Amino acid sequence: MNTKESVVECVPNFSEGMHPDVVRKIVRAMHVDGVSLLDYSLDPDHNRSVVTVVGAPEPLLESVLRGVGMAVECIDLTAQKGVHPRIGAADVVPLVPIRGISLPECAMLAHQLGQEIWKRYQVPVYFYEAAALRPDRRLLEDVRSGQFEGLRKQVKLDAARRPDVGGPSLHPTAGASAVGARQLLIACNVYLNTGNVGVARTIAREIRSSNGGLAGLKAMGVLVRGRAQVSMSITDFHATPISSVYQAVKTAALRLGVQTETVELIGLVPEAAVEPDSEWIQLASNFSAARTLERRLEVPLVWP
Repeated sequence: MNTKESVVECVPNFSEGMHPDVVRKIVRAMHVDGVSLLDYSLDPDHNRSVVTVVGAPEPLLESVLRGVGMAVECIDLTAQKGVHPRIGAADVVPLVPIRGISLPECAMLAHQLGQEIWKRYQVPVYFYEAAALRPDRRLLEDVRSGQFEGLRKQVKLDAARRPDVGGPSLHPTAGASAVGARQLLIACNVYLNTGNVGVARTIAREIRSSNGGLAGLKAMGVLVRGRAQVSMSITDFHATPISSVYQAVKTAALRLGVQTETVELIGLVPEAAVEPDSEWIQLASNFSAARTLERRLEVPLVWP
């Protein structure tokens, strides 16, 4: 691996989306020479923020570590509530190969990052996806089963639930972090014209891959400001384009007597996933060409 030419992306998800000042503080802590800020967004309903940074491996890991440290300092999970599942203040920390580096090499970096998170902040770590050390921890949803409240009890009773690094107890306020390596992922939400969250949950169960639905699709139904939402992650947009996902939601919704209203994208979208004439783009009010990964790699954001 030629680290001078390698470019790695990291998309840490922090369990704070209600207080912009706290999120800005975390993002500012991640400002390291050689690292570019591509995107950050807050979702007060999910009570979650997503940050996208890129750089060569060494400065990128340092940037992420500083962000994790600030999250540990600022976020108390015993007082945090939101509709999105979480086990940690720095909940999910995935590394993504962009250029000059492979997925297995990113998995090695993830292991290095996990060890350092424990060493610096005493936050235990679970490795998932390509970085998983056990087959039952490849899926993030399995790692996050029980959330912070359930997991902190389970690690004391069940050795199989204990972290891969550190512990066995979770950090009292910052929980644990899931550190992984994966390919590019697209996160999107589809809102329905109903307040019945049961409808969204039925749709999510029907279309997600774990229930025999679309390949590489993760989905859950939640209630956001009185509106039912199907919240999804597409792990392989080549096999399952956004248009296919949207159509599956729309078809299931119509069968259940409701309609899709709006589409919301979280983070950046690769240019190859953009479908200019598709219905989902017409409904995605927060999408623009400036929010593609390639455009932001050319023109990153100014650090706050």
